[in-house]
Amino acid sequence: MDDKKIAEEILISLGGKDNIEAAAHCATRLRIVLKDNAKLNKTELEKTDGVKGYFETGGQHQIILGSGLVQKVYKEFVKIAEIESSNTAAVNSAGTKKLNILQRFVKMLSDIFVPIIPAIVAGGLLMGINNILVAKGLFAAGKSVIDLYPQTADLANMIDTFANAPFVFLPVLIAFSATKRFGGNPYLGAALGMLMVHPALLNGWSYGDAVINGQIPYWNIYGFKIAKVGYQGTVLPVLASSYILAYIENKLRKIVPTFLDNLLTPMFSLFITGLLTFVCLGPLMRTCGNLLTDGILMLYNTGGIVGGGIFGFFYAPIVITGMHHSFIAIETQLLADMARTGGSFIFPIAAMSNIAQGAACLSAFFLIKDEKLKGLAVPSGFSALLGITEPAMFGVNLKLRYPFLGAVIGSCAASIFITYKHVLAQALGAAGLPGIISIRPQNIVSYIIGMLISFVISAAVTFVLGKRENIKKQRKAG
Repeated sequence: MDDKKIAEEILISLGGKDNIEAAAHCATRLRIVLKDNAKLNKTELEKTDGVKGYFETGGQHQIILGSGLVQKVYKEFVKIAEIESSNTAAVNSAGTKKLNILQRFVKMLSDIFVPIIPAIVAGGLLMGINNILVAKGLFAAGKSVIDLYPQTADLANMIDTFANAPFVFLPVLIAFSATKRFGGNPYLGAALGMLMVHPALLNGWSYGDAVINGQIPYWNIYGFKIAKVGYQGTVLPVLASSYILAYIENKLRKIVPTFLDNLLTPMFSLFITGLLTFVCLGPLMRTCGNLLTDGILMLYNTGGIVGGGIFGFFYAPIVITGMHHSFIAIETQLLADMARTGGSFIFPIAAMSNIAQGAACLSAFFLIKDEKLKGLAVPSGFSALLGITEPAMFGVNLKLRYPFLGAVIGSCAASIFITYKHVLAQALGAAGLPGIISIRPQNIVSYIIGMLISFVISAAVTFVLGKRENIKKQRKAG
């Protein structure tokens, strides 16, 4: 393919070089921010040779080209558009300006939690491996792997220690990422997170029992009592404290003399924020976090299979809006408090939706006449089965419409089943076929059945709807 020609056609479809505000690329996509979205010619853009799909999210126009090609086209694009090469951070910043308040809030949560997902995924998957080793009846009646092979006991214990670390010290990860996002020193944020899980404090997971038994320890400062309680397994208190830390730090830097800045600003920032955290902010946000978690669980438990089905049906449309990024914060809280929640119900439903999108895309392959779209369907379908749905959803299913409808129907049916079976995840990961290891051992069989339901129904409904669509086109042509 002619890289320069592709870049030229893309630029024309985007409204010309005067309409480009910022441009960057990731592994597979051009990421463009336009000055005037009305000048975009989406139809011509999608017809461009080499363009495998297009979608808009977070104020950015993302053009799917594929690994290898995207780098070559981007190099020609910045030359023709006469703009400076930008990184994704600059494009993200430019795109944020075009978002409304709700979209900015969702993006903020995404910016905080996406960087720490690898640590949570690693811990969760290790936890899954440990659970497989200790689960009774999974491989032999009434016995675990440890019972069958006692020499693996210490290995399981070591894996369990490794798995718990990201969750025990979760406030450190969140505080580092959040303080950085709020414009503060991330290392001060990490220190704040360490303060909130210090071993000298009552373990946060023991807080409920301590309240019932009246055994909460206190600092008694001039007659004023402050609870010495940690914040293990919490999210909201850490987010709020990180924001306050960044705010105080930035204010102090404006008033503290330069020669004293490195001495006084970090000390006062951490002390004031820590004091506010333990006196009022932490207890208030802990209560709000518990109420939020309880509310989500109540909706899930009360809604039952109906609620699960509705969530499964609308999950893909939610992904289109980008609102699914807000689920990361909720899932983090559910996973951090698994002793009470049992795990996340969001991940399995997301997996059902992704499997459905992949199945619909693969089913549409047998009905598509356009060679370019047909060539995109197979790799995009398999990518969705592995948890990456953008190429399938935006490149094929939404273009043809009937595969998208088939996918949401299949996702709905599978979500009803896994909700009925109370399938929960104990870790984040690739929401699709590889997600098996993220599921609680006692739910793995039900999860696999759910994926089969999602695949079969989505593929079948898509094929039927596609056949009807082709018959209508033939009649019109005739």
